[in-house]
Amino acid sequence: MPLPLQSRLQFTPDLNICRILNGMWQVSGGHGRINPKTAIDAMFQYMDAGFTTWDLADHYGPAEDFIGEFRRQVIKTRGEQALAGIQAFTKWVPRPGKMTKKLVEENINISLKRMDVASLDLMQFHWWEYRDPNYLDALKYMAELQTEGKIKHLALTNFDTEHLKIIVDAGIKIVSNQVQFSLVDRRPLVNMVWFCQEHDIKLFTYGSLCGGLLSEKYLGKPEPRGNELTTVSLRKYKNMVDAWGNWQLFQELLSTLKQIAQRHNVSISNVATRYILDQPSVGGVIVGARLSISEHIEDNEKIFSFTLDTQESDRINSICSQSRDLYQLIGDCGDEYRR
Repeated sequence: MPLPLQSRLQFTPDLNICRILNGMWQVSGGHGRINPKTAIDAMFQYMDAGFTTWDLADHYGPAEDFIGEFRRQVIKTRGEQALAGIQAFTKWVPRPGKMTKKLVEENINISLKRMDVASLDLMQFHWWEYRDPNYLDALKYMAELQTEGKIKHLALTNFDTEHLKIIVDAGIKIVSNQVQFSLVDRRPLVNMVWFCQEHDIKLFTYGSLCGGLLSEKYLGKPEPRGNELTTVSLRKYKNMVDAWGNWQLFQELLSTLKQIAQRHNVSISNVATRYILDQPSVGGVIVGARLSISEHIEDNEKIFSFTLDTQESDRINSICSQSRDLYQLIGDCGDEYRR
């Protein structure tokens, strides 16, 4: 059964995307061994279910290579016209330092070759060090490559509102920013969503399920520690939960989500995702795809089967209001990477 129309977003005039993006960080290591052949087979399952949009990066292990092989197999089995239904958003994460047109183009060319595309749908740029202003040069060179047809659209990853404004004021057209955003981490609601609304910039959110912690698996369970946190994601987001509040408050949140989920015949993860999808400026939520290891296609389909009413959102907000203020503790979006 195909996904409903509300699962799609006309992101740009030429890109109609699925609002649940398949996240490929999970193929980069730390989430279990990935078999390339079965991973590509799984990608066809996502595509056929309507989950046509992929989020990846140059440093996510074989992610760009998987996209390239997937595209070749799509052409072989379904014809080149079928490629029009696939969107692949990659990232470039360079080391800070002097940027030249040659350096930027060489790195863009690597992604083009690995993904087997003539033009990148979306290049999401990350920069580690704001005190090094060369990020503006990198973006200006990427804008030139966009004019030359190697990149369709420019975007950012983990930029805060202040530096997003600097980039916009420099005349560089940005269509999206990828940030951490969940019921636990609601920092984008302080400044980011409002700036993005004003400038027609979409947010793609990650960590929205806290690596799987926002699920039935952890409802009513003792606090997981050490080797019970079996993936990089679980370890990362358990630290975020600890900063946000404590395990007791997190259990209250899970219990509330479960009550709402039962009313709609969906899962806790569905409710957590739906809440973020409904926030201002959010274009899509990235849900990790542990290709060939753990698929959640059928569960993710349910995200588009219901909506949260005001009373349900208020119940969720009431729990979240009891947590610590992560904006005060950590800073704006992406600041956790630059401390």
